[in-house]
Amino acid sequence: MNKQQDNKAVIVVSFSGHDPSGGAGIQADIEAINANHAHACTIITALTVQDSRDVKKLIPMELTLFQNTAETLLEDVSAGAFKTGLLADAGIAYRVVQIAKQFPDVPLVIDPVLASGSGSTLSNDALIRIFQTELLPIATIATPNLPEAQILSGAQHPDDCAEKILAMGCQHILLTGTHADTEQVVNTLYTKDEKIEFKVERLTGEYHGSGCTLASSLAANLANNQDIKTAVRNALNYTWQTLKHAQAIGKGQLHPNRQYSYD
Repeated sequence: MNKQQDNKAVIVVSFSGHDPSGGAGIQADIEAINANHAHACTIITALTVQDSRDVKKLIPMELTLFQNTAETLLEDVSAGAFKTGLLADAGIAYRVVQIAKQFPDVPLVIDPVLASGSGSTLSNDALIRIFQTELLPIATIATPNLPEAQILSGAQHPDDCAEKILAMGCQHILLTGTHADTEQVVNTLYTKDEKIEFKVERLTGEYHGSGCTLASSLAANLANNQDIKTAVRNALNYTWQTLKHAQAIGKGQLHPNRQYSYD
């Protein structure tokens, strides 16, 4: 066995957009994946014009370039997990589905980014249909907030949202609870057989990239062969710490401090 094989990296392949501010998107994924003991390989789905306050413009990656980038990378590396973030449009999303289906044993973590943190729409009906009919049915776990879960499921109550998304074929749902009017944040892991609540202190402030941080750290944990409950618990704890120590980068939302030392 050669030295390269002896030192084989644990790899997470992330499909997401580029955020120039570094709060969300590809840069957030890289930082969170590395902090959770995996190597990030990245395939950019879109360029954006944005700052710490909002997304001003979204430019999906040209489809042939996207496809060639993914094919070239995956002929060379062995993914321990896939993670999706901003998918930009239905064409990109469908190609992610085709890629993931070639690797059915690789965990697939879906962060269904449908809007920016400030509320700007980053999706359309065609993209939502791809999520419902193609992407969620092959997902290991999805990490929607409540508004995203309501859009994807057509339901309103969190339990009903989770039930409908699980019925699409998604194996697990981690429904984040920051949008609920509760004293603590209650994040809930749903499977076909059980419902597990993870409660954390509610922090003040608004954050840019918390969903990316959570999904990416979760993907890294799964790539490191953690079981789903342990992977979720560790990802939630890590994400909360990044928010507790968040930093002001610009004039808008705080950015999670994913490089803070938590040991």
